[in-house]
Amino acid sequence: PGISKKLPDLLNHNEVEALLNSTHGLEVYDLRDRAILETMYASGLRISEAAALQMNDLHLTEGFVSVMGKGSKRRLVPLGEAACAACERYIRESRMVLASHSSQLDDSLFLSRNGEGMSRQAIWQMIKKRALQAGIARSIRPHMLRHSFATHLLEGGADLRSVQMMLGHSDLATTEIYTHVDQSMLRRQIENAHPRGARKKR
Repeated sequence: PGISKKLPDLLNHNEVEALLNSTHGLEVYDLRDRAILETMYASGLRISEAAALQMNDLHLTEGFVSVMGKGSKRRLVPLGEAACAACERYIRESRMVLASHSSQLDDSLFLSRNGEGMSRQAIWQMIKKRALQAGIARSIRPHMLRHSFATHLLEGGADLRSVQMMLGHSDLATTEIYTHVDQSMLRRQIENAHPRGARKKR
Protein backbone atom coordinates (compact mmCIF):
# COMPACT_ATOMS: atom_id res chain seq x y z
CA PRO A 1 0.00 0.00 0.00
CA GLY A 2 1.07 3.55 -0.67
CA ILE A 3 2.23 5.67 2.23
CA SER A 4 -0.17 8.53 2.86
CA LYS A 5 1.36 12.01 2.99
CA LYS A 6 0.81 14.27 5.97
CA LEU A 7 -1.24 17.28 4.94
CA PRO A 8 0.60 20.57 5.58
CA ASP A 9 -0.54 22.95 8.29
CA LEU A 10 -1.70 26.29 6.97
CA LEU A 11 -3.39 29.52 7.98
CA ASN A 12 -6.97 30.19 6.96
CA HIS A 13 -7.93 33.47 5.31
CA ASN A 14 -8.94 35.12 8.60
CA GLU A 15 -5.67 34.16 10.27
CA VAL A 16 -3.62 35.53 7.37
CA GLU A 17 -5.59 38.77 7.53
CA ALA A 18 -5.06 39.02 11.28
CA LEU A 19 -1.34 38.34 10.91
CA LEU A 20 -0.96 41.06 8.29
CA ASN A 21 -3.04 43.51 10.31
CA SER A 22 -0.74 43.04 13.32
CA THR A 23 1.69 45.32 11.43
CA HIS A 24 -0.81 48.16 10.94
CA GLY A 25 1.43 50.71 12.72
CA LEU A 26 3.70 53.27 11.09
CA GLU A 27 6.89 52.54 13.01
CA VAL A 28 10.05 51.39 11.22
CA TYR A 29 9.59 47.76 12.23
CA ASP A 30 5.87 47.75 11.42
CA LEU A 31 6.62 48.76 7.84
CA ARG A 32 9.44 46.23 7.54
CA ASP A 33 7.46 43.36 9.03
CA ARG A 34 4.46 44.17 6.83
CA ALA A 35 6.68 44.04 3.75
CA ILE A 36 8.15 40.68 4.80
CA LEU A 37 4.78 39.07 5.55
CA GLU A 38 3.11 40.44 2.42
CA THR A 39 6.04 39.24 0.27
CA MET A 40 6.12 35.75 1.77
CA TYR A 41 2.36 35.28 1.47
CA ALA A 42 2.16 36.83 -2.00
CA SER A 43 4.96 34.73 -3.49
CA GLY A 44 5.13 31.55 -1.38
CA LEU A 45 8.78 32.09 -0.45
CA ARG A 46 10.63 29.80 1.91
CA ILE A 47 11.92 31.70 4.94
CA SER A 48 15.51 31.18 3.76
CA GLU A 49 14.59 32.63 0.36
CA ALA A 50 13.05 35.70 1.96
CA ALA A 51 16.13 36.24 4.11
CA ALA A 52 18.40 35.95 1.06
CA LEU A 53 16.57 38.54 -1.05
CA GLN A 54 18.72 41.41 -2.28
CA MET A 55 17.59 44.86 -3.32
CA ASN A 56 18.14 44.10 -7.01
CA ASP A 57 15.95 40.98 -6.74
CA LEU A 58 12.88 43.17 -6.30
CA HIS A 59 11.25 44.54 -9.47
CA LEU A 60 8.35 46.65 -8.28
CA THR A 61 7.59 48.33 -11.61
CA GLU A 62 7.18 44.96 -13.32
CA GLY A 63 5.59 43.43 -10.21
CA PHE A 64 7.78 40.39 -9.60
CA VAL A 65 10.61 39.14 -7.41
CA SER A 66 13.63 37.09 -8.50
CA VAL A 67 14.20 34.23 -6.07
CA MET A 68 17.22 31.98 -5.61
CA GLY A 69 15.72 28.63 -4.60
CA LYS A 70 17.03 25.20 -3.74
CA GLY A 71 19.83 23.88 -5.91
CA SER A 72 20.77 27.46 -6.84
CA LYS A 73 17.85 27.58 -9.24
CA ARG A 74 16.49 31.06 -9.86
CA ARG A 75 12.81 31.64 -10.54
CA LEU A 76 10.65 34.71 -11.15
CA VAL A 77 7.53 34.98 -9.00
CA PRO A 78 4.82 37.64 -9.45
CA LEU A 79 4.11 39.93 -6.52
CA GLY A 80 0.59 41.13 -5.87
CA GLU A 81 -0.38 44.77 -5.62
CA ALA A 82 -0.48 44.71 -1.82
CA ALA A 83 3.01 43.21 -1.53
CA CYS A 84 4.46 45.70 -4.02
CA ALA A 85 2.91 48.61 -2.13
CA ALA A 86 4.19 47.30 1.22
CA CYS A 87 7.74 46.84 -0.12
CA GLU A 88 7.74 50.23 -1.79
CA ARG A 89 6.69 51.95 1.43
CA TYR A 90 9.21 49.98 3.49
CA ILE A 91 12.05 50.94 1.16
CA ARG A 92 10.96 54.57 1.08
CA GLU A 93 10.27 55.12 4.79
CA SER A 94 11.94 52.38 6.81
CA ARG A 95 14.89 50.70 5.14
CA MET A 96 17.09 53.81 5.05
CA VAL A 97 16.60 54.26 8.80
CA LEU A 98 17.67 50.67 9.46
CA ALA A 99 20.60 50.94 7.04
CA SER A 100 21.93 53.95 8.96
CA HIS A 101 22.51 51.72 12.00
CA SER A 102 25.44 50.02 10.25
CA SER A 103 28.72 51.50 9.06
CA GLN A 104 28.79 49.09 6.13
CA LEU A 105 26.40 49.01 3.21
CA ASP A 106 24.25 45.86 3.09
CA ASP A 107 22.29 45.14 -0.09
CA SER A 108 19.92 42.74 1.66
CA LEU A 109 16.30 43.72 1.11
CA PHE A 110 15.15 43.13 4.69
CA LEU A 111 17.39 44.66 7.34
CA SER A 112 17.66 44.03 11.07
CA ARG A 113 17.87 46.68 13.78
CA ASN A 114 21.65 46.60 13.27
CA GLY A 115 21.35 47.52 9.61
CA GLU A 116 22.39 44.06 8.48
CA GLY A 117 20.46 41.47 6.50
CA MET A 118 17.93 39.59 8.61
CA SER A 119 18.65 35.93 9.28
CA ARG A 120 16.00 33.25 8.82
CA GLN A 121 15.91 32.88 12.62
CA ALA A 122 15.18 36.60 13.04
CA ILE A 123 12.34 36.42 10.52
CA TRP A 124 10.95 33.33 12.30
CA GLN A 125 10.98 35.15 15.65
CA MET A 126 9.24 38.12 14.07
CA ILE A 127 6.49 35.91 12.63
CA LYS A 128 5.89 34.23 16.00
CA LYS A 129 5.73 37.62 17.71
CA ARG A 130 3.27 38.98 15.16
CA ALA A 131 1.13 35.84 15.43
CA LEU A 132 0.79 36.41 19.18
CA GLN A 133 -0.15 40.04 18.57
CA ALA A 134 -2.73 38.85 16.04
CA GLY A 135 -4.34 36.61 18.66
CA ILE A 136 -3.47 33.38 16.87
CA ALA A 137 -3.29 30.90 19.73
CA ARG A 138 -1.82 27.89 17.95
CA SER A 139 1.84 27.42 17.12
CA ILE A 140 2.83 29.19 13.91
CA ARG A 141 5.71 28.18 11.67
CA PRO A 142 7.02 30.32 8.79
CA HIS A 143 6.41 27.53 6.23
CA MET A 144 2.68 27.86 6.96
CA LEU A 145 2.63 31.07 4.93
CA ARG A 146 4.02 29.12 1.98
CA HIS A 147 1.43 26.38 2.45
CA SER A 148 -1.32 29.01 2.70
CA PHE A 149 -0.12 30.73 -0.48
CA ALA A 150 -0.34 27.52 -2.49
CA THR A 151 -3.63 26.31 -1.05
CA HIS A 152 -5.39 29.66 -1.38
CA LEU A 153 -4.22 29.92 -5.00
CA LEU A 154 -5.68 26.52 -5.84
CA GLU A 155 -8.90 27.39 -4.01
CA GLY A 156 -9.12 30.48 -6.19
CA GLY A 157 -8.81 28.45 -9.39
CA ALA A 158 -5.08 28.57 -10.18
CA ASP A 159 -3.76 25.61 -12.15
CA LEU A 160 -1.35 23.17 -10.52
CA ARG A 161 1.48 23.73 -12.99
CA SER A 162 1.54 27.48 -12.33
CA VAL A 163 1.64 26.91 -8.58
CA GLN A 164 4.48 24.43 -9.07
CA MET A 165 6.52 27.03 -10.96
CA MET A 166 5.92 29.72 -8.36
CA LEU A 167 6.88 27.41 -5.49
CA GLY A 168 9.98 26.22 -7.32
CA HIS A 169 9.11 22.52 -7.07
CA SER A 170 11.06 20.36 -9.50
CA ASP A 171 8.47 17.57 -9.27
CA LEU A 172 4.76 18.20 -9.82
CA ALA A 173 3.99 15.42 -7.33
CA THR A 174 5.36 17.64 -4.55
CA THR A 175 2.84 20.34 -5.43
CA GLU A 176 -0.06 17.87 -5.64
CA ILE A 177 -0.22 17.68 -1.83
CA TYR A 178 -2.07 21.01 -1.92
CA THR A 179 -4.86 19.54 -4.02
CA HIS A 180 -5.47 17.07 -1.18
CA VAL A 181 -5.66 19.99 1.24
CA ASP A 182 -8.22 21.65 -0.99
CA GLN A 183 -10.26 18.44 -1.24
CA SER A 184 -10.20 17.96 2.54
CA MET A 185 -11.57 21.49 2.97
CA LEU A 186 -14.36 20.76 0.54
CA ARG A 187 -15.16 17.57 2.43
CA ARG A 188 -15.37 19.45 5.74
CA GLN A 189 -17.69 22.03 4.21
CA ILE A 190 -20.04 19.29 2.99
CA GLU A 191 -19.94 17.49 6.32
CA ASN A 192 -20.69 20.68 8.22
CA ALA A 193 -23.21 22.28 5.88
CA HIS A 194 -25.07 19.56 3.96
CA PRO A 195 -28.36 18.30 5.46
CA ARG A 196 -27.07 14.73 5.16
CA GLY A 197 -23.46 15.54 6.08
CA ALA A 198 -21.77 13.21 8.53
CA ARG A 199 -21.15 15.94 11.08
CA LYS A 200 -24.51 17.67 10.64
CA LYS A 201 -26.33 17.69 13.95
CA ARG A 202 -29.71 16.02 13.71
